[in-house]
Amino acid sequence: MARHGKFKTCTFCDDSIVPSYKNVEVLKSKLTERGKILPRRVTGVCAKHQRILATEVKRARHIALVPFVAENIH
Repeated sequence: MARHGKFKTCTFCDDSIVPSYKNVEVLKSKLTERGKILPRRVTGVCAKHQRILATEVKRARHIALVPFVAENIH
């Protein structure tokens, strides 16, 4: 089966940066509106940086920079 669309490249490899818990804006861009970590196939991040990203998101959650779950809208 043929793939359709452009192949995504890792944003961290392109910019030669490493994900950090201190950079909250980058972390939030890789989360859903509910606070879950987006998978690699959606974000286009390589396997190495996806593992680092997951660790840094968890670290930021413990320090309370990023919420564990989104607040109820009700």
